[in-house]
Amino acid sequence: MFTTILVPTDGSELSERAAHAAIEFARDCGAKVEVLAVWQSYPYSPYAEFGAVLDVEAYGKQMLAEAQQAAQRVADDAAEAGVPCTVHVVDSFSPYEEILKAAELYHCDLICMATHGRRGVGQLLLGSQTRLVTTHSPVPVLVYR
Repeated sequence: MFTTILVPTDGSELSERAAHAAIEFARDCGAKVEVLAVWQSYPYSPYAEFGAVLDVEAYGKQMLAEAQQAAQRVADDAAEAGVPCTVHVVDSFSPYEEILKAAELYHCDLICMATHGRRGVGQLLLGSQTRLVTTHSPVPVLVYR
């Protein structure tokens, strides 16, 4: 049925539950899992000089560490379930584009993701990244709610 499942995660509780469900599904299908965590470096603006002082390097390190931790939690879950798993952590201002790129690059035949995460809490049904992925994905998307 499916051989390679892409599991994007942002570390939110719902995202982790979706990842766990994807891992169980992968185990049942005999598929492997590609975990993707997308972090965003500080969005520098020329107007930032007039705002609060922020240590941009520390911000980037913190965001990267959080993304790595989120991805590692999913990888640990996959290892516990006996599901082959590879972790990818990338810096991008467009998570949905990175998800679509990863699906193509790693030859995924399914994307399994949460309805919303940290950025999409304000959406009523689907978070903005999930909506964009479902709209533009060339492969099936399983949305976990």
